[in-house]
Amino acid sequence: MAPSTSTAATPSQRARSEVNETWAYLEKNVDNVMNKLQEGLDMKTYMGVYTAVHNFCTSQKATVAPPASSPGNLQSTHRGAHLLGEELYSLLGEYLSQHLKLVLDNSASHVDEALLTYYIREWKRYTDAAKYNNHLFRYLNRHWVKREMDEGKKNVYDVYTLHLVKWRDDFFGKVHEKVMAAVLKLVEKQRNGETIDQLQVKAIVESFVSLGLDEHDSTKSTLDVYRLNFERPFLNATKDYYDQESQRFVADNSVVEYMKKAETRLDEEKERVGLYLHPDIMKKLMDTCNESLITAHTLLLRDEFQVLLDSERTDDLARMYKLLARIKDGLEPLRARFELHVRKAGLAAIDKVAAQGENFEPKVYVDALLQVHGKYQQLVNVAFTGESEFVRSLDNACKEFVNRNQICKSSSTKSPELLAKYTDQLLKKGAKAADESELEELLVQIMVVFKYIDDKDVFQKFYSRMLAKRLVHTNSVSDDAETSMISKLKEACGFEYTNKLQRMFQDVQISKDLNQSYKEHEDLLLGDSNSKRNLDSTYQILGTGFWPLNAPNTPFAPPAEINKAIESFGKFYDNKHNGRKLTWLWQLCKGELKANYVKMGKVPYTFQVSTYQMAMLLLFNDSEKIEYSEMAQLTNLNDETLEPALMILIKARVLNASDPKPGPGVSYTLNEGFKNKKLKVNLNITVKSEQKVEADETHKTIEEDRKLLLQAVIVRIMKGRKKLKHVQLVEEVINQVKSRFPPKIPDIKKNIDALMEKDYIERLDNDELAYIA
Repeated sequence: MAPSTSTAATPSQRARSEVNETWAYLEKNVDNVMNKLQEGLDMKTYMGVYTAVHNFCTSQKATVAPPASSPGNLQSTHRGAHLLGEELYSLLGEYLSQHLKLVLDNSASHVDEALLTYYIREWKRYTDAAKYNNHLFRYLNRHWVKREMDEGKKNVYDVYTLHLVKWRDDFFGKVHEKVMAAVLKLVEKQRNGETIDQLQVKAIVESFVSLGLDEHDSTKSTLDVYRLNFERPFLNATKDYYDQESQRFVADNSVVEYMKKAETRLDEEKERVGLYLHPDIMKKLMDTCNESLITAHTLLLRDEFQVLLDSERTDDLARMYKLLARIKDGLEPLRARFELHVRKAGLAAIDKVAAQGENFEPKVYVDALLQVHGKYQQLVNVAFTGESEFVRSLDNACKEFVNRNQICKSSSTKSPELLAKYTDQLLKKGAKAADESELEELLVQIMVVFKYIDDKDVFQKFYSRMLAKRLVHTNSVSDDAETSMISKLKEACGFEYTNKLQRMFQDVQISKDLNQSYKEHEDLLLGDSNSKRNLDSTYQILGTGFWPLNAPNTPFAPPAEINKAIESFGKFYDNKHNGRKLTWLWQLCKGELKANYVKMGKVPYTFQVSTYQMAMLLLFNDSEKIEYSEMAQLTNLNDETLEPALMILIKARVLNASDPKPGPGVSYTLNEGFKNKKLKVNLNITVKSEQKVEADETHKTIEEDRKLLLQAVIVRIMKGRKKLKHVQLVEEVINQVKSRFPPKIPDIKKNIDALMEKDYIERLDNDELAYIA
């Protein structure tokens, strides 16, 4: 017999044998985790696996063991453990690949929703196992994996991430298109009104998101996988779906019905994100839907805008606004159309007022402006959510028809003049405002129109003249209303605009105190004589520079009763303010006369008259009949003042005249058969001719004030700049003056030339101007 032989195993073979034995043990238990996790793993087995991994990774045996006395023994020990950790990691990866091949093979028999159910079930089983394995292989993560990652080695991950990478590379990459196709079918079913299992889609989305691993840092995640494999096909399918649906719907339905449909679809898609999509898709999904549902049909929607405006369909306009606001520049053409529509509406409203003739009330004109503005302001607020650009379109339209309309053709400053007159009507006693709150609301409305007026200086002139009369005649509805209006004007135009108005109020207050002092002074003079005053008078001292009032345009000889009173007050005032001169504004004075010759029952009538009328009527205390020439001589009034005053007395049947037309040779007597329904009869009436003269004078002062303002602004600019091009100076003047009135370029040039003649400015070369110090 031949002698038997035996071969001893080498260290390398023994190490390999131990690796195989250890891995066989680990693989069996990993397989149980992967396939039977629901059955659980007992603690003894768990600790056995955990210990095996620990021992495997810390074994001092290397594939080639160096001699124990080798100087490099310690390093070799670590190197051996390192190689064993790497081998375990590799074996685990190979196992996962084999496992996923079986999962992939089994998926082939599933389609559509069945595939989704299979995918979700396997994904959950796989990720649950991955978490469990991550605990079992914790020592491998903590030592070998961490060291490899710290050294910057690529394609090394913790055990849980390794599971995800393997799923992505070995399974997901081969089935994601089929999975996504099944998802899109489900979503389309839901869009078509069918009920679906939304949790399936949500689970798929979460899976796709979980697979987004950062190749450079395994501790971080990205949305790259989700965006490429879910988001992109989802958005493409969404676009195709709504492209087709919207085209079909538009062909069979009205634009309004289509807008309702688009609104519903957009709400559904937004809700869909919250139900089962990733939030990151929201903007792109909305952009996609906007493109298909709105942008593709923009012309159709815009063409319907005018129809909706004409028929005042606020809800549908709001719907259109919300849709077109979602796309870039979607609303711009609508704003232009809206502006044109409002302008036409405003002009049409004023045309109706103009059709009434020249004798319309200022209230009718202002109400027409406010009605158009209020109507479309409401539309902007409700349908267009008060959007600033639509507000600007409304403002532009209102500015246009307020300043340039049929009534303004005769005079470009008609709007501010009529607005000032309407304001005067509101603030006079006898105004029909029910209470303070209603009056305040009307003043707010006045400021709405005022905002749009170009010629704010015209309003100021007329308003200040009318305010002066209200204050002088003490017929303001209330001081609170007057101060409220002035404060509104001050807020709109600044302190300078209302400075004189406020000074007028101060004068009135000072005059009240002065009258009180004068009354006390008179009481001292009368003493205990119980003498009665012939004339119960009140005086107002008005500062010349602040009140827009002119001296009387006629000489006048006051009656003796009045002369005595004004001489007494004059002495009192001179003692208080030495050196001041009083100019009596007779045309603004008024009073009351008791007509003892005619009575209502036993009570005599009271005539409310101007001082001129008072002087004329008092003459009849001395004569029963007075001729025109005699009356003119005794009162010293010129014909322009005397004739209109007489006409009022004749028309009111206070006087009888030998000829209805005043003039030389005509005689007058008191009408002793005078009767009136009122005990107090107002004869102090302004005739239209006087109103026209006053308006003409106001316009003249406006022109003069504008000239002075332009020159003051030009000098102020040139004083600050020293030198300036002619064109630049004109531009700066326009910018500084336009808040008061829109200056005309020829007027600016004319005033520049006037200042040159006065040696404020000189012309240099190259069309440059210089200030002369």
